[in-house]
Amino acid sequence: MMKKALKKLMVAGAFCLAGTALLAGCGGSSGSGSASAGGKQFLNIATGGTAGTYYPLGGALAELLNQNIKGMNASAQSTGASVANVNMLKDGSVDIAFIQNDIAYYAANGKEMFKDNKMDNIRGLAALYPETIQFVTTQDKGIKTVADLKGKKVAVGASGSGAEANARQILEAYGITYNDIDVQYLSFGEAANALKDGNVDAGVVVAGFPTAAIQDLAANKSAAIVNIDPKIVDQLMQKYPYYTKMTIPKGTYPGQDEDVNTVAVKCVIVTTGKLSDDLGEQIVKAIYEHLDRMKAAHAVGKYITKDTALEGMSVKMNAGAEKYLKAK
Repeated sequence: MMKKALKKLMVAGAFCLAGTALLAGCGGSSGSGSASAGGKQFLNIATGGTAGTYYPLGGALAELLNQNIKGMNASAQSTGASVANVNMLKDGSVDIAFIQNDIAYYAANGKEMFKDNKMDNIRGLAALYPETIQFVTTQDKGIKTVADLKGKKVAVGASGSGAEANARQILEAYGITYNDIDVQYLSFGEAANALKDGNVDAGVVVAGFPTAAIQDLAANKSAAIVNIDPKIVDQLMQKYPYYTKMTIPKGTYPGQDEDVNTVAVKCVIVTTGKLSDDLGEQIVKAIYEHLDRMKAAHAVGKYITKDTALEGMSVKMNAGAEKYLKAK
């Protein structure tokens, strides 16, 4: 009896070892270059402020990667958006980032805020949707055009941010410098609160529309988006190739009775040269084969298509992502 029992235990043990070997063989990493442990791949995704567009889209992206890439453990985090995200990519604290295409261009070419901090190994994954530059005020301020901002308190974006660079470039097109306005370096969430309280006259928001912070402002106070003259739009596009024409349709925000002319940059997802081509391909495949999840995350999701995924990309692409996006 003892011999039979011992034999059964030995057979059971052999099956357990075989099972363990099989499980170990299936749990390997696909070679992403990201931190991995126990067959898991860890990816940190940098988004933006919780009041913006990047944050919900980043959460949706993390969810898609976790559901569609074996062994993936992706997480999205709120950040200071584009410029901060490039710096986080550079120091290795994040693996993927949502940024504006103009900021990506500055980083790759050592311009503007990256003049002394060039990032050679930034790589594109996909261009998602237009990010509209919105000069926001309230009806009681009587501001009808950007030219009316002279002498006003203007929240131009956080110091050194992408929004701040956009604000400065557009003001300059109207012949306005920071010497002509009372500059307030506020993020657009802070700017919206300052507009509610009457502490600023206008603020600059760079995000897909409708933007939650502006919707909230319009619901509590009579918000208005300032029109940019079409001739100024043409000048901006000639000087800065990353700008595109954009119209904010009437009715986008409560009380908006007319279309508003403005410009936009493009939201792009970027990584570094450390991310493998294989994983780059898997990431974009997860996005473009599950676009319903991106659409559910935010209204701008309707602009995310595979056909436009390379439009506005201002940096060198991850080869795997490019291969997938160019495939018919």
